[in-house]
Amino acid sequence: MDFSLPVVALFRLLLSVVFGGLIGLERESHGRPAGFRTHILVSLGSTLIMIISAYGLASVNPSYDPGRIAAQVISGIGFLGAGTIMREGANIRGLTTAASLWAVAGIGLAVGIGMYFAAAVSTILVVFTLIYLNKFELGHNTYTIRITTSDQINQMAAIISAFAQHGVHINQMTINNQDHGIVTIEITVNAPKRHQLQQLMVKLNELEGISRASIDRE
Repeated sequence: MDFSLPVVALFRLLLSVVFGGLIGLERESHGRPAGFRTHILVSLGSTLIMIISAYGLASVNPSYDPGRIAAQVISGIGFLGAGTIMREGANIRGLTTAASLWAVAGIGLAVGIGMYFAAAVSTILVVFTLIYLNKFELGHNTYTIRITTSDQINQMAAIISAFAQHGVHINQMTINNQDHGIVTIEITVNAPKRHQLQQLMVKLNELEGISRASIDRE
């Protein structure tokens, strides 16, 4: 059964939102600057550009090469990915998110040209890589601990004391003030032993005034 171009375009655009959103959700769960909406927009935009290239411009000029615009998408996404990379002292964060944006752009192009199986498999592999394969990376020696707590004078002393008690060394600390007397603290630490980290997280979540403490490894 043949479908008209508007129906095909609608299906592909919606599918790109789903694929991009799945990867974006994983990045959003880790508090990355490029999260759910950004990955959706990259995937959606890439799909739209591929549809225009393959069907719109090709219908005007039959000799037009649809790969020309696709190549520009891959090049241009580098500028967006660069915006997610941040240097914090000796550490560089955001490389994984930049790579996921680049992959999402490729998935969007695949959906736009109708390669649904390749796009679906790529989405599954990207999500699997982001969630399960970070433990196999060598040289990952830092963690980022995010704490949401009340803005109290003695709260910071209690937090620092908890780190010291469990032998976890603090590399860098960033404090962001929010509304209603709430602050978000991001603490970069050297990778301690697993049991030290687990005990520290239990202790932090038990401290009075802390509403949430989570850990992330880039």
